[in-house]
Amino acid sequence: MSYQAYTYRMPAGFAGDLQRAEVATIETQLIDPSAPPAAFGVAVKLVNGKIQPINNSADTAALVYGINIRAYPIQGNGTDPLGTSTPPTSGVQDILKRGYINVQLNGTTAAAKNGAVYVRVANASGGKPIGGFEAASDTTNTVLLTNAYFTGPADTNSITEIAFNI
Repeated sequence: MSYQAYTYRMPAGFAGDLQRAEVATIETQLIDPSAPPAAFGVAVKLVNGKIQPINNSADTAALVYGINIRAYPIQGNGTDPLGTSTPPTSGVQDILKRGYINVQLNGTTAAAKNGAVYVRVANASGGKPIGGFEAASDTTNTVLLTNAYFTGPADTNSITEIAFNI
């Protein structure tokens, strides 16, 4: 028998994991193979009928079409290490339009229950990828996602849950 001790809280899961499926609205969309999302659990936009990651300073919160989610029950491509699976670069991808999802919290500001959610649109840096989520504004490098909030703090792997509603 094995007992696991968690000092503060157990790990929340992986970025892009759907939470509370009973209240989720998910759409399947085509991926733009010329600009596919590089990770699960990032903000995406719809360009010419295909999804692309939020990827430049001209992108606004209004362009966020949804969040790239991991397909259920598929958890990876079979060759990626646990928790590091990469999305497909062509074909179709599930997009969360409404519901709860685990995301990677970037930056140094801690997420707080009902806290504001920001999406990085410019000046990627170590630990702050474009399209990623943060808990504090970074002047012109992030935009406030007014239709989202954090449901609580991040776990020790910086995974936290957000509630999102288009």
